This record gives sequence, C-alpha cells and structure tokens, in this order.
Amino acid sequence: MTAKTLGLPDDLHAYVVAHGSAPDPLIADLIAETLAALPAESGMQIAPEQAGFLTLFTRLLGVRRAVEVGTFTGLSSLSIARGMADDGLLTCFDISDEYTSIARRYWARAGLADRIELRLGPAADKLRELPAEPHVDLAFIDADKRGYSAYWAELVPRMRPGGVILVDNVLRHGRIIDPQSPDDEAMVAFNEQVLADERVESVLLPIADGLTIARRR
Repeated sequence: MTAKTLGLPDDLHAYVVAHGSAPDPLIADLIAETLAALPAESGMQIAPEQAGFLTLFTRLLGVRRAVEVGTFTGLSSLSIARGMADDGLLTCFDISDEYTSIARRYWARAGLADRIELRLGPAADKLRELPAEPHVDLAFIDADKRGYSAYWAELVPRMRPGGVILVDNVLRHGRIIDPQSPDDEAMVAFNEQVLADERVESVLLPIADGLTIARRR
C-alpha cells in the first residue's frame, strides 16, 4: 500500500505503457513522426498512456458527441474517435494547418476520418459556433494554457448532464505550486475556477502532467 501516487522513473513508465494496452503500430508511427518532424514541439503531444485511457474512457461513457480543443498532430483525437460509437462525431479545434495535416493523415489511416470534423481558427471564437444547448458528451482541453478559462466558459453550458470535460496539463510539471511563467499563473487561476464551479463535480488526477476530470451536474 502507499499513501500517495508514485513518481514514474523511465523504466517504470515504460512498464506502464507496455501493460496499458496491446502494442499499437499506428500510435507508435504517429509518436515517431511527431518527434521526427517537430522535435521542438513534440512535447505538446499527450503521453502514450493517456491514449489508451482516452479510448477506454470514451467507450465507457458511450460518447456520441465530443469536442477537442487543441489537436496538434492528432494522438488525442485519434484516441477519442476510436472509442466513440460508429455514429459519433468529434469536432476538433486548432489554429495550425501544419500540425493538423499530420493528424488528418492518421485519421484516414485509422479509418476514422468520417467521425472527425476539424475547424481551424481561434478556439474561443470557433466554440461559439457550436449549438448553445447542452449536447456534448465529452470534451478534451489541451491547448494554449491562458485560453483554458475561455474554453471552459464556452464548453460547460454545452455539456449534457453527466457529460465530462477532461483538462490536460493542470500540474504544469509540478510548477503549479511554484509558478514560473504566465502560463503557470494562468493554470493556477484556472484550477481554482474549476474547483469553485458548482455546475460540475471534479477531481484532479496525477496522470501524465495532471488531468482534471469534471462531470456536469
């Protein structure tokens, strides 16, 4: 037994990844291409253990309507789409045609292009194009950190009762308790915003760089 979550040295992390799901050549290819093509930006990709989590979580929730803010090269969107019902639709918001061109190729390779809609442009504006009524089963936020509060404000009213918002990077590699940048400061404020929001019940889990799971009441 342990009183707190374990840290993960490299060898233990490799074990977690290897035992989280069966080997997946498509995901391995996407991770490798992202690292090769965008070495400076590759850290924006979700951790490999999050990929399996997103697919299983989506499947357990019975998601048919999902939203992603921050697509990058597509690992998180691919993972969510894999867990959706056959008639599901994932709407992705991003500002980069360059990054998402990689994502589009992998969606096609996975046979999931018909389940994913990509909208390019500032997400805070583009989210307002979605129907205003509660209809979203699952949302995943993993974009510019200073935009999180605006994305949250647009998404929470659009979540159906029981719908879930997942928010990535909420621990900022541990800097959340000693902020070192404007992005860190923004995350501190955002985490307090979520905690005080009575429209949701939430937990913050130390998965990868911290993942908030918030369920719409």
